[in-house]
Amino acid sequence: MPMDDERRLHEWERRGSVPLSIASLVFLVTYAVRVLAPDLPPDWSDLLFTITVVTWGIFVVDYLVRVAVAPHRWSYVRRRWLDLVVVILPLLRPLRLLQLYGKIQNRHKQPRLSLEARVMAYAGLSALLLGFAASLQVYADEHDAPGGQIRTYGESVWWLCSTITTTGYGDLVPVTARGRVIAVGVMFLGVVLIGAVVGSFSAWLTQSFRRADERQGAGGPPEG
Repeated sequence: MPMDDERRLHEWERRGSVPLSIASLVFLVTYAVRVLAPDLPPDWSDLLFTITVVTWGIFVVDYLVRVAVAPHRWSYVRRRWLDLVVVILPLLRPLRLLQLYGKIQNRHKQPRLSLEARVMAYAGLSALLLGFAASLQVYADEHDAPGGQIRTYGESVWWLCSTITTTGYGDLVPVTARGRVIAVGVMFLGVVLIGAVVGSFSAWLTQSFRRADERQGAGGPPEG
């Protein structure tokens, strides 16, 4: 019955939240080590590659199980299209850690952070996780590409910072097709994140001034 399927889906997602978040972190760490330390002994390199593949397989199995359990499968796929994108592009998987962060924040009935602070925190964590993943992939694609400009990981991080902040110095640019696709994604990410942070900070300031004005109008002391 649809109600039973919905309950099973909810239970599967609830139980898998923490293990999948840990798997996401393991995937990112093993991939980072393989990219940044290519001269590892073959045994260690093979082990890290195996762990990376196994964790990606866990993501695939989790998605397939959720689709199979969902009461309306095609509707679920359409509604959760981002989940499919993350399975295809597993470097986006560390965003799963944001769900774990959200659960920690909401352990109590009253979240510890205000809405504006949570938006800024999510934006900051998103930028950190996606930026790290993007810098790794761009370095992996560009450091040995013919005519490439990004030869070290430090240069990849510098390129990322100038791109995601919409500064765009243009001193370092990707030359590979995948590197340029990632660059476009980082540009959009930077615009969205800056808009979210600036908007939330402005809303927080406006609310703070309004509360101070209301207290002063009621004869209370201004907020320190």
